[in-house]
Amino acid sequence: MVQKNTVYFSCKSQKDLDSKAKKFIIERAELAIKNKGSFSLVLSGGTTPVNVYKLLAKEQVDFEKWHIYFGDERCFPLNHLERNSYVAESTWLSKVKILKSNIFIIPAELGNIEGALAYEKILDKNKPFDLVMLGLGDDGHIASLFPNHQWDNSKQVISVSNSPKAPSDRISLTPSRLSNAEDVLFLISGKNKVNAFKEWKEGVDLPANLISARNKISIMTFSVT
Repeated sequence: MVQKNTVYFSCKSQKDLDSKAKKFIIERAELAIKNKGSFSLVLSGGTTPVNVYKLLAKEQVDFEKWHIYFGDERCFPLNHLERNSYVAESTWLSKVKILKSNIFIIPAELGNIEGALAYEKILDKNKPFDLVMLGLGDDGHIASLFPNHQWDNSKQVISVSNSPKAPSDRISLTPSRLSNAEDVLFLISGKNKVNAFKEWKEGVDLPANLISARNKISIMTFSVT
């Protein structure tokens, strides 16, 4: 069941969702930078956030103080078109003044086991993220956490070797690490997500129900009700 500290934004169009998400991210960034001098953001995979990335690429903000992480990655070579890091880099990160040393990609080119171990060492489990972006798959998965699968939630990062969606080998942050965040932002759009979104709200055993946030969870939707 969706957490109590949850706010819903029902958007009138995909463009409206993209615009609201961009504004939300920038506002959280400005607040974090004002309070502590930096902003840490975990990016989502999939197609839903791509237009948000393109909008962020046009913004004139203090990107040098942004620190970028990834919620999951597919085990492909470094510059493969279907890697989440490649999508973010090509649509946004390469177009703004963000320090390369502040972009922490998941080294999935090492394979799911070695890559997960390497990313575990990069993350500081005692340091919460400022904002985590997530989507919701039509099968109810988030990041590379799939329904009816099991994982070690005591870890920050896990290797995935049996994804029902290609490729089968992936790397994902765990629900506990994704929840170690001030805020979580879900972006959900498309008629193919209707059933998954309905089941989530009804409390069906889905990975999304394991997500919480220190401050609040914000859910922006279009065409899922």
